[in-house]
Amino acid sequence: MAHVKAGATTKGNRDSIGKRLGIKKYGGEKVIPGNIIVRQRGTKVRPGDGTKLGKDFTVYAIKEGIVKFKKNMKKLTVEVNQV
Repeated sequence: MAHVKAGATTKGNRDSIGKRLGIKKYGGEKVIPGNIIVRQRGTKVRPGDGTKLGKDFTVYAIKEGIVKFKKNMKKLTVEVNQV
């Protein structure tokens, strides 16, 4: 009797889904209060004028205006300027 034994299963090759992180509104785009500008882990991008930092490090707008990214002293900040 020719039988084929069952092959071993693999358990270590699963992958988690993407978390949809990154910049959601780019420089020059118009935002209203509550719009998410950046979703991130940690403070890669810091909040500036017209923005706040959420508890999951999300940077969001608190006033209406145009998004502007600034880099100084190796720190990237995002701010919202009034129109």
